[in-house]
Amino acid sequence: MNFADSEIVASILSNEYALCNDIADADVILINTCSIRENAEQRVLKRLTEINVLYRKHKKRKLGLIGCMAERFQKQLINDNLVDLIAGPDAYRSLPILLSDVREQAVNTLLSTIETYDDITPVRYDGNGISAFISIMRGCNNYCAYCVVPYTRGRERSRNPKSILSEVKMLIEKGYKDFTLLGQNVNSYCWESEFRFPQLMEQVACLSETLRVRFATSHPKDLSDDLLKVMASYPNICKSIHLPAQSGSNAILEKMNRKYTREWYVGRIEAIRKYMPDAAISTDLIAGFCGETEADHQETLSLMQRVGYDYAFLFNYSERSGTYAQINYKDDVPDDVKTRRLEEIISLQRASSHKSNLADIGKTFEVLIEGNSKRSSDFYSGRNSQNKVIVFPKTSHPIGSYVQVKVESCTTATLLGKAID
Repeated sequence: MNFADSEIVASILSNEYALCNDIADADVILINTCSIRENAEQRVLKRLTEINVLYRKHKKRKLGLIGCMAERFQKQLINDNLVDLIAGPDAYRSLPILLSDVREQAVNTLLSTIETYDDITPVRYDGNGISAFISIMRGCNNYCAYCVVPYTRGRERSRNPKSILSEVKMLIEKGYKDFTLLGQNVNSYCWESEFRFPQLMEQVACLSETLRVRFATSHPKDLSDDLLKVMASYPNICKSIHLPAQSGSNAILEKMNRKYTREWYVGRIEAIRKYMPDAAISTDLIAGFCGETEADHQETLSLMQRVGYDYAFLFNYSERSGTYAQINYKDDVPDDVKTRRLEEIISLQRASSHKSNLADIGKTFEVLIEGNSKRSSDFYSGRNSQNKVIVFPKTSHPIGSYVQVKVESCTTATLLGKAID
């Protein structure tokens, strides 16, 4: 989402500024931020200090902080004089005004109740010309106890489907083939009460047989059978679902305000397997949430064993100021216990990912070539429908082509194969 938002910012400023590749050449430096994890915020604050020392004082340039940290840190940043401007995620249209403001510091952190950037065509400035992120909705109404998103991104609002389809068509004409539809809870997309996410997915898929469409990230409570039926019906809708569980314990799920039980979640997993037996399933898990007991932790491990996730994003709980959990619960799991539990989760997931990849050896997948391998220019890298990365020796096929690749071996994270056509 932040990457897609940065492309919107580049578009908004394109009449007055050109992008540059070297920070030393910049007249304006904007740091786009996320507040989901404390570690991310601390890295941003460190980066702001570094930029002030290295660049801001040696040239008359403006430094701004944009995105989710804007509201949460504006007082601190203003008091410390670390930035010249601050803009929240719904205030990017005001950036030209903020940049021209003669005051010492300019701030806009107002949140919107409607989709803010419907009519803006993002500048695709740092991609491969093959894959594109497309924001279809913003905000969140779920108010999970640990999460700052509803406070930094505001309430849910969906984008006009006509503008989404128009953007996809334009990108198809430019040669793009892989599209990821984005939202804080993408499958809660709803336009004018009736047009929902399954219909949008179907209409996007029907635009071209040569495109691939993915989405991130989904909330378990909104994963409907209608969506699964649409996904199963269209070969160009990728068979990959990211379904954050966060915990395997009903007691912790209730405390987190996740709005589903372990049994409901497992039922959604079974539905995915029913409609798409070959689908890859990934998740998010939090270790050491407030009040988590050893029994709760074991429930998370048992959920992982039952589902057999293909890959996962795993974190220790970090308290976010202003959230329900921070105000009402005590962060009472010791850090060493959090670390040990997270290590156990990581170890189990590493084994699960390896098992999933081992099962693909000998299979042949259609792979969209996205570019050279990071480790060697003699190899291509691409993804299959299950969103797994496959690396294989270069062929005569150009980047952006589809090629059949037979998997010959694997690591925990990557499939290794050979093109067969």
